[in-house]
Amino acid sequence: GSSQQVRTEAKQQRVGHFAAMAERYAISKDTIAEGAVVPEQVKLKFQLNALLAEEKKQALAAKKKERSEQRHALKMRTLKYDKEYAAEQRKLVALRREAKLAGDFFVEPEAKLLFVIRITGIMKLSPKPRKVLQLLRLKQLHNGVFLKVNKPILNMLKLVQPYVTYGYPSLKTTRELIYKRGFGKVNKSRIPLMDNEIITNSLGDCGLFGMEDLIHEIFTVGPYFKQASNFLWPFKLSA
Repeated sequence: GSSQQVRTEAKQQRVGHFAAMAERYAISKDTIAEGAVVPEQVKLKFQLNALLAEEKKQALAAKKKERSEQRHALKMRTLKYDKEYAAEQRKLVALRREAKLAGDFFVEPEAKLLFVIRITGIMKLSPKPRKVLQLLRLKQLHNGVFLKVNKPILNMLKLVQPYVTYGYPSLKTTRELIYKRGFGKVNKSRIPLMDNEIITNSLGDCGLFGMEDLIHEIFTVGPYFKQASNFLWPFKLSA
C-alpha cells in the first residue's frame, strides 16, 4: 500500500510542476488590461493602424464616388454621340435626296477612316514593303489596324498594295470590331477590354474614359486618334 501511495504522491508532484510551468509560460490574454500602462510604442502602433484604416476607408469611398460620376458622364456622352451619329446620317440622306431630285450626282464626303488588313505572310517580302508593314503595325498575316486617311498613309499603302486589303469602315463595323475583337496595349501586354477602367488608365489624359469614347475617337478620327489607335492592339482576324 505504501508504494502505491508514493507513486500517487510523485504523480501529483509532477502534475503540480507541469501546471506551474504552464502558468509561467502562458501568454496572458489580457496583455493590456483596462487601466494598465500601455507602452508608448504599442500606443503609436494602434494609432497608426486606426489612421491607416480610416484613410483606406476614405480613399475607397472617394474612388467609388469618382467611378460612379465617371459612369454617369460616360452614359451622357454616349447619348450625345448617338445623337451626333444620327444627325450626320440624316444630313447625308437629305443631301442625297436633294441631289436626286435636282438630277445631280451626289459627291459622298471624303472618308477619314481606313481599316487595313494584311493578306500575305512574310515569304518573299523585300525589305522596303516589310519596313512599311512594320510601321503600319501589320506585323503578322491577318492583322488589322485603323488608320487615318492622309497623303503619307495613302503613299505607304501604295508601296504595300499587293500585301494588304483595305476599306472605309462604317460605324457598325468600327463598333463591332472594338467590342468583339478589341484588345488594349497595357505595359506592352495584350489586355482584353473587359472594363472601362483599362481605357481610363491608359487614355484618361486624352479625355477617353470608356468604350464609347474610344469608338467615337476612332470613328470620327478625333484629335487623339493617334493615341487611341496605338492603344488598340492590332486586330487578329481569321482568314
